[in-house]
Amino acid sequence: MNILVLHGPNLNLLGTRETDVYGTVTLDKINGELESLARELSVSVTVHQSNGEGELVEWIQKAGGRYDALVINPGAYTHTSVALRDAVAGVGIPTIEVHLSNIYRREEFRQHSYIAGVAVGQISGFGADSYALGLRAAVAHLRAQQATAKK
Repeated sequence: MNILVLHGPNLNLLGTRETDVYGTVTLDKINGELESLARELSVSVTVHQSNGEGELVEWIQKAGGRYDALVINPGAYTHTSVALRDAVAGVGIPTIEVHLSNIYRREEFRQHSYIAGVAVGQISGFGADSYALGLRAAVAHLRAQQATAKK
C-alpha cells in the first residue's frame, strides 16, 4: 500500500507557530513519526508540504493510480478551496482529512470544510497524533476494502 500525505499552508511553521493552538511538535518530527508508523504498518508513505494551492492540487491529481490513499491536512485551504475538494473528488482515492486542532471549537469560519464531503473521514483535535490516527484510518479502510474484494 502506498499512501500520500500532504501538508497544506503554514504547516512548515509547526513548532513555532501559535503553539497554544498547534503545539510545539515540528513538521519534521510529525513526518518522522509517520514514516516509523508506516514501517510498523507495512505500508509506504510519501510526504509533501506546500503553501501553494496549485501545487497541492497537482500532487492530488498525480496521486490517482500511484497511491492507494491520501491523508491530507489542507490547513487554511480546508475552509476556502473548492479546487482541492474537486481534485480529491476527481482522483477518487480514499482520503482522510486531518487537523491538529479541533476546527469545530475554533472561529466560525474554520468550522466548515470543503474537503469533508469528499473524504472517507475527518480526524481533528488530537494535535500531532491526528496524523497517526489518519494514517491508521487510511490503512484500516484500505484493508477492509481488500477483504471485501476477496469475498
